[in-house]
Amino acid sequence: MARSSVQSTIVFEVLRRLTTAAGITIILSVVAVIVSAVVAGPFTLVNAIVTGGMWALLAVGLSLVFGVMNIPNFAHGEFFMVGTLVSYLVFTPLHKYLRQNPSSVLSTVAPFAGIFAALLVGALLGVVVEKLIFFQLRRRSREQWVMNSFLLTVGLSVVMINGHQLLWGTNFKGIPRYWDVKPIDLFGVNISMDRAVALGLAVVTIAIFWFFLMRTRTGRAIRAVAQDETGAQMVGIDLNRIQVLTMALSSALAAMAGASLLFMFPSYPTVGLKPLYVAWYVVILVGLGNVAGATIGGFLVALLQTLTSYFIGVGWEDVVPTALIILILLFKPSGLFGSEVKGVWEQ
Repeated sequence: MARSSVQSTIVFEVLRRLTTAAGITIILSVVAVIVSAVVAGPFTLVNAIVTGGMWALLAVGLSLVFGVMNIPNFAHGEFFMVGTLVSYLVFTPLHKYLRQNPSSVLSTVAPFAGIFAALLVGALLGVVVEKLIFFQLRRRSREQWVMNSFLLTVGLSVVMINGHQLLWGTNFKGIPRYWDVKPIDLFGVNISMDRAVALGLAVVTIAIFWFFLMRTRTGRAIRAVAQDETGAQMVGIDLNRIQVLTMALSSALAAMAGASLLFMFPSYPTVGLKPLYVAWYVVILVGLGNVAGATIGGFLVALLQTLTSYFIGVGWEDVVPTALIILILLFKPSGLFGSEVKGVWEQ
């Protein structure tokens, strides 16, 4: 009898969640996937999944820094740009060397060297930005924090874009592919090795990041600061350490996304603008500061863009997500999955 009661409770909870805005959206997305796969072919689903992995990676980093530090980071796209640049600068000489000295092992490893270098540089740059900019602002004033940090990130974006232009020029610096191998055939759709690896990296990275947040002591400390900064400080959590780590993680995820997608987004000063817009689409769609929802939101936005490009046109692929966000904000201002960020509007 007790077991039956528990099962009924679980079923009721599942049904209740499916009737929420998030549940309805997910159900409609599943229906859209099935219909598009039948009408347009499975390539629409494959493209949405591959692109969605990187959008999710970008959005998780943006959502993290907003949820923990209350920073609306409008320079997030420039960390994506840094990732593309670092990977290009590391991979290109390696690729030239391998053309003169062929090695199957080194040819397989060389792209990962560029991506890993971008990850490290992104993390280091995040630490520098936190220490030189946000830490200094935090020491002097917490009044109008969200607005002031917004203005700082916009200024940082301008500095980074112009710094790229000054040091490396405005020419496109890209590559046709990382791995010169035959594409993978999946459901009759040819997927390049670069896209497959990019998706794999996104999934593995998000899984590791999620395990870190949920299962480690430091991850729990980050979540505690996001929920209640004052309470976290009272139980002995070092806020400065958590804030530095948060900015480093957020920047590293953005740089890694840029490096992984170098074959799609060649490095140039303003390459981070579109990824920035998409990341904000996702974050606003699922709820400000909702790290878990950002993962799902990345795939939802990618699906919307793919379907819009196929059925309406490429020029409209950002219009539909924007219109959807406006509708959701009208009826559910907290986003699809809501938000547990408590101090954002009080700062």
